[in-house]
Amino acid sequence: MGADPGAGVFNCCLPVVAETWDGDLSDIYGFHVTKEHVFAALAAAKPGPVAEGNVGGGTGMQCLGFKGGIGTASRRISAEATSFTVGVLVQCNFGLRRQLRIAGVPVGQEISQPKPCYDTGTQLGPEQAEMRCPRGVDREREHGSIIAIIATDAPLLPHQLRRVARRAALGVGRMGGIAGAGSGDLFLAFSTARTKAADSLGVTFVPMLEDERIDPVYEATVQATEEAIINAMLAAKTMTGADYLRVPGLPHDRLRAVLQKYNRLKK
Repeated sequence: MGADPGAGVFNCCLPVVAETWDGDLSDIYGFHVTKEHVFAALAAAKPGPVAEGNVGGGTGMQCLGFKGGIGTASRRISAEATSFTVGVLVQCNFGLRRQLRIAGVPVGQEISQPKPCYDTGTQLGPEQAEMRCPRGVDREREHGSIIAIIATDAPLLPHQLRRVARRAALGVGRMGGIAGAGSGDLFLAFSTARTKAADSLGVTFVPMLEDERIDPVYEATVQATEEAIINAMLAAKTMTGADYLRVPGLPHDRLRAVLQKYNRLKK
């Protein structure tokens, strides 16, 4: 975004802002995040491992019937004598439990309990009364969304990056997501590959990976998106939100048992 310098906003910076709705777990209309929080987050940014699960914008997320949040994953790919990395960060807040699949296994159908429920002794409305813990109910309609940011050092041009971003949807689909009518899925891809210095005429030469060699980037994007969603759900913890709604984290022990049942894990 840009603005008149006289208004106190510099034109040099182009922030990207995206959101996934967390109204079930958060007092979303309370406007609790202030500009001081934003500046503190920017000041604290640093390289290294990314925190996953119930952190930052992922705190109020729900994903495929369980607690969602922030997740990351990456792949290293080779092209001739050069190697590239594809990294994906997701904020997952989509899907119904019955849709959840991991490694092709219908995990959501195998793990039916616990369900989201209201953890409170106070009076509940008619629609919420049947959701008092420990009973709970699953959502019947998809109304979530996901943000996926794909970063790579492979030299790609904008039209190629647009195609890479679209491949994130395939990773979501492998988890069971269907991009329902209420979804607001957002995918963004960028490359950190360096361009060469301009010559005496001011002409800059921009490298690009040939389309005939780009399929490994697509495959890495699909795989890393799928794994990032899994990692978000594995890192996320059971949480009770502002209005007493408790959303369970994906139970690791039961997940292992289900994957073993379908021969995806060794006993």
